[in-house]
Amino acid sequence: MPRFSSPFRASSASSLTRVLIVDDEESIRFALSRYLRSRGFEVVMAESGAAALALLSQEQFDIMLCDVRMPVMSGLDVLPHALRLDADLGIVMLTAVNDAGTATQALAQGAMDYLVKPIELGDLERAVERAAHRRMLEIERRNVEVLIREEVALRTEELEQEKRSLNALTMDVANTLINAMEAKDVFLRGHAQRVAELAASVADALGLDADVVENVRLAGRLHDIGKIGIREAVLNKPGPLTAEEFAHVKEHVRIGMEILAPLKHMPVALAYVQDHHEHYDGSGYPRGLVGQDIAIGGRILAACDAFDAMTSRRAFRDAMEPRETITHLTAYVGSLLDPDVFAVLQRVVLRRKTLVFMDDQSGP
Repeated sequence: MPRFSSPFRASSASSLTRVLIVDDEESIRFALSRYLRSRGFEVVMAESGAAALALLSQEQFDIMLCDVRMPVMSGLDVLPHALRLDADLGIVMLTAVNDAGTATQALAQGAMDYLVKPIELGDLERAVERAAHRRMLEIERRNVEVLIREEVALRTEELEQEKRSLNALTMDVANTLINAMEAKDVFLRGHAQRVAELAASVADALGLDADVVENVRLAGRLHDIGKIGIREAVLNKPGPLTAEEFAHVKEHVRIGMEILAPLKHMPVALAYVQDHHEHYDGSGYPRGLVGQDIAIGGRILAACDAFDAMTSRRAFRDAMEPRETITHLTAYVGSLLDPDVFAVLQRVVLRRKTLVFMDDQSGP
């Protein structure tokens, strides 16, 4: 397992900075070790690549000075294994040959510096200091990134919790308004909930994202909330509406959007509410949108609202059977209804009726 250094270790040139010197020539190892110890570094020596890796697997080092040309395992062979053991290890390569290709390869594999022998001791100390400083910056950068990710995750969870709380409060307020609206018209009782669930089923069957499905469900609950501002005499009128009365009923979309306007945290659901009386051919209201210009949620709600209205009893007519309603609505495909949405609505309704029939036939 790779080991990561603590960000609280001293990483500057000090007695706490541990240096591992790897060189097959004993005289060089001792000369470099003696100098670095005199400069306040803690030094450990290894005579081969294998010995160095054994030490790295057991102890923590800040810097490794490693010769390139060693028997059995070269410095270039040691380098990737050393970094796998300790990703924070600052590695400075040493060589007696000024070979640009080898230097490039060493740096590409993760070495921080490359020195050519014979090495000026001042240059060596500066290289170790640079590597220690760079190592410290890398550790601090990673720790800052971790802190940022943790803070972002924490804030995201807080925002999600706030959103859930706000949505719960919104639904409490909406349910109060819906109950008040449905109390004005006994024939509307349960309509919003039925439309919401049917619309969510259609959205899901269309393969829409889960967020879209939930926004469709929410819009279904809220779509007729503006009817709280429509006169009861018009809502409950048993006969056909006059032109003035129909214009008044159409106002429920505008009234609903004004009531819902403060709910700025749910713009998608509000767009669906606004579009639920738009017709696929552009003859709907309030904006006369056509086809794909109508929000997908609006097209779904238009179909589900029409279906539920026809399968529910009204003051001026009895409820229609679901299959009869689907047959009747076929005439409105391409005008009122989006053909693709209607095809899915038909499948959902007929599947529901089949399941109900199967449940009715099941006995003890």
